[in-house]
Formats: sequence, structure tokens, C-alpha cells
Amino acid sequence: MSEIEEFQRRINAALDRIGARVEAGVAPTADPAELEELKQALEDEKLVNEQLQERVKALRAKRNELEEALEAAGVAQTETMARLDTELQSLRRANQQLRDNNIALREANEAGVAEPHLINKSMLAELESLRVTRAADQAETDAVYAALSQAIDGAVDSDPDKTDKEDA
Repeated sequence: MSEIEEFQRRINAALDRIGARVEAGVAPTADPAELEELKQALEDEKLVNEQLQERVKALRAKRNELEEALEAAGVAQTETMARLDTELQSLRRANQQLRDNNIALREANEAGVAEPHLINKSMLAELESLRVTRAADQAETDAVYAALSQAIDGAVDSDPDKTDKEDA
């Protein structure tokens, strides 16, 4: 960016000098060869300035793409973590229900009352606990997979060998 500013400063200074001479009515006293050389230098500077501006535009576009990708990755990670949290909450509820049913079953057993509905209720709670545990494990696995995928994609995107091949 400092190069662009330096070129712009030099071009503006040259234009100011030319404008001051034109306003003063002073004809250029420069040698025509020198004048042609200055014109060529001015054209070269304009070309370099345009090229630098194009590079700046390209860098800004790439930065915007990276920011969008980063934002999308953040949203995906947030969604994955929300799903994991939901599954863990469900697991906690199922496990609490299982503990409560087991306490009731133990109390019925101590009282000498065999209640089949408590046994059925306990088995259903245990099955639900197993389902929820599996869902929580799957959500945790998905979260780890998503994090690893992002890390691998980041490593591949920043691979110096890849950029060398693209430049060739």
C-alpha cells in the first residue's frame, strides 16, 4: 500500500508542476528527448499504479472469501456444539430417570412386593439411556470430525507446496 501512495504522491507532484507552468504561461524548456522520457516514466508509473490497485482488489476479494469461510465454519461449529449439548442434556435426563426407577425397584424389592411394572419401567429407562448415550456419542464424534476437517482443510489451504504448484 505504501508503494501506491508513493506513486500517487509522485504523479500528483509532477502534475502540480506541470499545472503551475501552464498557469504561469511558461513553455517547457526541457529537451524533447527528456520530455519524452518523462512522459514514458509517467505512463510507466500509471501502469504500475493500476497493477497495484488490481492486486489490492484481488487481496481484498480473497480476504472477504476467507472471512466468509471462517464465519461459515463458526456457524457450523456452533450448530454442532448445540446438537452435542442437546444430546448430553437428554442423556442426563435419561440417566436420572434410570436412577429413580432403580431406587423405586429396590424399595419395592425390600418391601417384598414384586411389581412387574417397575421392572418394565426400569428396562425402558435403561433402553432410553442407551439410545441417548449412543446419540450423545454420535454428536460428540461429529463435533470432533468437524473440528478435524476444519483443521485439515486449513492445513491443506496453507500448504506451501500447493501454492508453488499453482504459481507454476
